[in-house]
Amino acid sequence: MTPSEYQKFKDLKQENLRDHMNDLELIFSMLGEKVTTEITKNKDAQGFGQNKEAANDGGEVAGNARKDAEKRIGKPIVSSENYLRVAEKKKKLLE
Repeated sequence: MTPSEYQKFKDLKQENLRDHMNDLELIFSMLGEKVTTEITKNKDAQGFGQNKEAANDGGEVAGNARKDAEKRIGKPIVSSENYLRVAEKKKKLLE
């Protein structure tokens, strides 16, 4: 999912997407970013094309890891839940 698709999936308008991710969503996002950074450094990627390729490779690594985790956990990592809805539910429970 692209960031804008992910934002729509979580029903966010202008809010920061990361602020509304659960722990596993953040971990897999960070994995993709870190792997992309390492690939970029190791290949000394220059220009848009090489950096895009590194980003695709990093995303593929994170995507494969996410799919494997989902298979082993038995449920999806990506959730439409977001911090706003969770906070609202907690607030209602406390009332």
